[in-house]
Amino acid sequence: MSYEWVSEIKWNADGLVTVVVQDWGTGKILMVAWANEEAILKSLSGGRACFWSRSRNKLWLKGESSGHYQLIKDVYLDCDGDSLVFTVEQVGGIACHTGRNSCFFKKLERDQWAISEKVIKNAEEIYGKNE
Repeated sequence: MSYEWVSEIKWNADGLVTVVVQDWGTGKILMVAWANEEAILKSLSGGRACFWSRSRNKLWLKGESSGHYQLIKDVYLDCDGDSLVFTVEQVGGIACHTGRNSCFFKKLERDQWAISEKVIKNAEEIYGKNE
């Protein structure tokens, strides 16, 4: 398998690229994360989304602790080459560590953030601790 396509990705100074994760069926944006080359290659070889955790300074297989894996359907590179979109099948319907479908559940309404999405499963049930 050729990996020549990787050279078209414009990595930031830290060797990372922004990845927008979108639900393959609905088109809804589920989350945004960072990935390095190793994470991208692991994602595509294994078929499950893998990212780079800046806070933990290590690879992070989405779903490794929650069981809510993201099965990759398609990968897109934007016109500038500096961001990717993963379209995924979200296993269990939960992408957010708060137990919601999407990390984008705060909606600006009348100059304040309102919760626009219900918790599907309590974070304590998912992780065994309060998130």
